[in-house]
Amino acid sequence: MDKFLKEKFNIVISVGDEKGIGPEVILKALALNELHLNSRILIVGSKKNLISEYKLLKSLGTKNIINPEELTIEDPKVSTSFKNIDMTNSGNASFYYLKHATEIVKSLSNAALVTGPICKKSWAESGHFYSGQTEFLSESCKVKNVGMLFTAKSPITGWRFNTLLASTHIPLKEVPKCLNNDLIVSKLDLFLKFLKKFQQKPFVKVAGLNPHAGEEGLLGSEETDWLTETLKNWAELNQNVKLEGPISPDSCWISSAKAWKETVSESHDGILAMYHDQGLIPVKVIASNYSVNTTIGLPFLRTSPDHGTGFDIAGKGLAQCQSMIEAIKTAKELSI
Repeated sequence: MDKFLKEKFNIVISVGDEKGIGPEVILKALALNELHLNSRILIVGSKKNLISEYKLLKSLGTKNIINPEELTIEDPKVSTSFKNIDMTNSGNASFYYLKHATEIVKSLSNAALVTGPICKKSWAESGHFYSGQTEFLSESCKVKNVGMLFTAKSPITGWRFNTLLASTHIPLKEVPKCLNNDLIVSKLDLFLKFLKKFQQKPFVKVAGLNPHAGEEGLLGSEETDWLTETLKNWAELNQNVKLEGPISPDSCWISSAKAWKETVSESHDGILAMYHDQGLIPVKVIASNYSVNTTIGLPFLRTSPDHGTGFDIAGKGLAQCQSMIEAIKTAKELSI
């Protein structure tokens, strides 16, 4: 921590679940020299485990990888205060790495948090009952209105693709019960604040909940009951925004696919999706490894690669690090 000075931007990375690919993608990503320019990077995790991972990857023939000895690593004490905790469960360590990294970022005025992937089941087995890192960060920072935003910059056109989720990690059957006027308004307000970083009058699309956006009530009534009216009222109060919706979900992201590949395509600045998979499926298909999970609404920016722990390929040297590279780049770009 003494090496973290105020004149440079600080990126704090929690390694996530060490039995997964988090350590691998971090060591691979940080081999890229440009990520270190004009910033200081601190890793929160086990230095011993990172060194072991490095030696394993080198033995497998991995070339572009940084030696942990060249990094600044904060190795916090991991609490085992929960009863009946499984000491072999790396989920407990990943929780405390995130907690410690969050406290560091909160203590700095010029920092962002990048998180490696965690296993929610391992968290629960360790007594940490959160549906994801986003929910922990919301509680830790005492902020209720946070947004799970997936952002990606096209390497072809330079266009930034933004999809915000109205609801996050909840069962599909709970989605209609969760959605309401106040929630949509709060997410649109949050989205607008973010999008104004790029456009003074952003163009925002809103996906409907039901197939064909309800087909005027034939395929679901949420759109006609309240969503259409909510969007109309919000647009009247925010005339510096071009708002379109609710749009049939099966066509809402077609323009995104075109804007990702074609510079002459009509582009939009953001899409609000009603639930997790509605937004994530097109994001992952269109942006692939360039997508970054971003938490907005916190006192600081948090980013994460848009993939899971990859337990099945961990320790094999097979993990791609592009999403982690993009997460680190995005943390810096959107914070400064």
